[in-house]
Amino acid sequence: QVQLVESGGGSVQSGGSLRLSCVDSGSTNTPYAMAWFRQAAGKEREGVAALVIGGQSVYLDSVKGRFTVSRDNAKHTLYLQMNSLKPEDTAIYFCAERSSAPPYYHTSALLLPSWYPNWGQGTQVTVST
Repeated sequence: QVQLVESGGGSVQSGGSLRLSCVDSGSTNTPYAMAWFRQAAGKEREGVAALVIGGQSVYLDSVKGRFTVSRDNAKHTLYLQMNSLKPEDTAIYFCAERSSAPPYYHTSALLLPSWYPNWGQGTQVTVST
């Protein structure tokens, strides 16, 4: 069974940077896609960045140019490099994984929480002014 463990969250000032990590264990197979989601207090969970392993990446419009998603396959680790952080980036950040792809899907599905069956526990990111 896949287990996802996030780390790297913390408190930073506006304009600062953080790098989140997500180690996936429990499976020797390379997943099809992994993604980062976030959930701010009182808001719905939203997709931030997704990566088809060995393929495309997609981003939430508000983080394009500031966040970068990547994966080190040898380390089974997904990263989210977050630069130029803003107070509105404050949220709990979750890592998610999907082991295989359906025959057909639209790219927008990569940022849908319902598309991913496996989730980590989350790590808090707080950006202050």
